[in-house]
Amino acid sequence: MAMLRAMDSAVAGLRAHQSKLDVIGHNIANVNTFGYKSQNYSFQEAMYQTSSSSTAGTATAGGTNAAQYGYGSLTGSITMDMTASTPSYVGGFNATISGQGFFITSATKDSVADAAALKKNGNIQYSRVGQFSIDSKGNMVDSGGNFVYGFRCNAQATATATAQFDAATTPLCVPVGVLLEDIKINSLGEVTGKIKSLGNADVGDATYGAELSGAKEGDIISLGKVAIATFQNPEGLTKQGGYYYGADPSDNTGAVAMSQPGDNAASLMAGYLEASNVDLAKEFSEMITAQRGFQANTKMITVSDEVLNELVNMKR
Repeated sequence: MAMLRAMDSAVAGLRAHQSKLDVIGHNIANVNTFGYKSQNYSFQEAMYQTSSSSTAGTATAGGTNAAQYGYGSLTGSITMDMTASTPSYVGGFNATISGQGFFITSATKDSVADAAALKKNGNIQYSRVGQFSIDSKGNMVDSGGNFVYGFRCNAQATATATAQFDAATTPLCVPVGVLLEDIKINSLGEVTGKIKSLGNADVGDATYGAELSGAKEGDIISLGKVAIATFQNPEGLTKQGGYYYGADPSDNTGAVAMSQPGDNAASLMAGYLEASNVDLAKEFSEMITAQRGFQANTKMITVSDEVLNELVNMKR
């Protein structure tokens, strides 16, 4: 039975090392994935069988330590490294967050949603990748086709006043009937464009919230500012595939705050996207040690099998 216990430990070790190799392989596969956050794998000891318990010494007898048999190793934790990575310049209508925080997106478009309604809502997804575009309906979307949330402009900038923005967050879009060109985003997250044509637009479009009264072709108007979400514990977010993360009220992300870039939040780098934070040197080193650990556990199984064969042969 002793050798069977050793074999059980070795099998558990194989499984644990295979899981570590799975994590390493996933990290290496995403070394060039924009916004990817690498994962770290740790081991923990499996349960123990106590052969004899620890006993305290007395006036007439000495104390003894516990004697225990272990059963190998298990997955301890798989954690995310949320460290910001190097920004890569790609140009165009793109942006990366310089510091902590996430863009707020959703596959469904809510007409109006305030910050409280967006907090840790299961329908909301968070992303570090700001690959933006304007779709055929004038909505600001990311590369996954999800609507991008922000604070809409309710009063355009003038010669004597700065632009004003709503306090509530809602999907950003171009006012109905307005055709824009040269759409840009700046370090404060403000999205602007030049009016190419007003078409059938209502220049007093109250439903959009942008006061366009007096606007004319060639003017630069603001659509609003993208919103940035920051979490007390961003490592508590759940990866949802692509480059999205999810949060819900029962998770471990803690408190969440939403703000405009530069306003108690990180600023943006226009034209940049965040590269993967995978450290290939570290991953290759971890891969070698994991492979050696896997190899050692297979050897333990081989030795256990040989000893069991010897026990069987003793009967002959």
